[in-house]
Amino acid sequence: MLNHQQKLIFSNYLELYDILIPKDHVLRQINELVDFSFVIEEVKANYSDSMGRGAEDPIELFKYLMLKDINEISDRDLIERTRTDMSFKYFLGLAPEEIDLIHPTTLTKFRRLRLKGDNLLNRLIQKTVEIAVDNGIDMGNTIIVDATHTRARYHHKSMEEVLLDRAKKLRKEVYRIDESLKESFPKKIQNPTLEKVIEYCDKVAKVVEQRPSLSVRSNIIERLNYLREGIDDTENALAESYDAEARIGHKSVDEPFFGYKTHIGMADNRIITTASITSGEKPDGPELTTLIEKAKENGVEVSEIIGDTAYSGKDNLGYAKEHDIKVISKLHPVISNGSRKKGKHFLFNKDAGMYVCPKGHLAIRVAKTGKKRKTNNNQVMTYYFDVEKCKTCSQREGCYKEGAKTKTYSVSIKSDLHKKHKEFQETAYFKERYRERYMIEAKNGELKNRHGYGVANSSGLFGMQIQGAISIFTVNIKRILTILGDK
Repeated sequence: MLNHQQKLIFSNYLELYDILIPKDHVLRQINELVDFSFVIEEVKANYSDSMGRGAEDPIELFKYLMLKDINEISDRDLIERTRTDMSFKYFLGLAPEEIDLIHPTTLTKFRRLRLKGDNLLNRLIQKTVEIAVDNGIDMGNTIIVDATHTRARYHHKSMEEVLLDRAKKLRKEVYRIDESLKESFPKKIQNPTLEKVIEYCDKVAKVVEQRPSLSVRSNIIERLNYLREGIDDTENALAESYDAEARIGHKSVDEPFFGYKTHIGMADNRIITTASITSGEKPDGPELTTLIEKAKENGVEVSEIIGDTAYSGKDNLGYAKEHDIKVISKLHPVISNGSRKKGKHFLFNKDAGMYVCPKGHLAIRVAKTGKKRKTNNNQVMTYYFDVEKCKTCSQREGCYKEGAKTKTYSVSIKSDLHKKHKEFQETAYFKERYRERYMIEAKNGELKNRHGYGVANSSGLFGMQIQGAISIFTVNIKRILTILGDK
């Protein structure tokens, strides 16, 4: 049951916060900038008004998730650090002497049961845009668009790798203190099976746990907890080990990944104003109209978009023309042209430079056919797919002809299809604005390098939505503080 009364702090030591937490501390600045009461409105529909015991304060739990995102630590270590970190306690609204904190599993329940909803990601972005506008920040009318990939937490062969990697990192921390302990650890296993890996990791953990001189060091404790968490949760992880909603995407033709994509639109001031999250195989281009519509919902009038070649497809250019939006995106000789085939909807993946079939399989090679100078016979790009996959594909009906030795997909090359856009592409204005595209790549790097966005922290699209919502909200708030600090 949700308690609607505001939590009050009674303590004789509150003045410690004025002494210990500097005015320019980021957590103090966030608390002063953001009225977190909006969290109550977002989650109250997922609580009962009359049944159950009193719930933990949703604002406090939401702030815990922000701290976890900023510091990239496990739930367990987050709670332990809060016991001794005054800046954490101040941010969470706890008394300085408070040590009776929530159990780590409370955060798991909050993520899964209280943050559920169809539009959390967009609502949190909308809130940050409102905060920016209320503080006099001009949001402009441009969005810079791109997509960043996030690897799934688990995949069908990775659990052994995950555990071994955690054990390796723990051993490295120990060796920095005492290299002589190398002989105390079990020997590395050959031809590892999951059972052997679990047994090996358990032995590694026990070596550390049996030595008090090691188990009191915070850096080693964090690595040990992380390894133990992996061992204890293996059965659950295996149940999720095939993430049914993650898909294989491609950063390049030779570099696949298994996971998700976050499609982002960012204003010139580097505040993210729109985002959508899909499975990894989805191409970037088709998400553009969704990003624009969501940006408008969030209060941003879009009259210009800046992006790479993925966004110069004819559908996007037609939409932009209809809505009087400038497209600062270079044309691609393939995605700009219509297909000569009808039926199944194949999509172009600009990172791999290949088409992807409706099932998500990437073409294995491409060839140009037709005579270049023959006016009535356009050249075509023909994409070849792995016919062995086609033979067993669940969507082969109407796409693959039984007994065929090849499966191809062709598109016409019509160099005059986007004549006006080609002319626009050569203008000084286009070239100057296109240089701004680098900013979105830097923002993607910030999400991954500072907020752990390179790997999903749970399985499923729902979990990815929550991770994206918290990370983007936190990144936006930090950016707003930077802008206000520069004024």
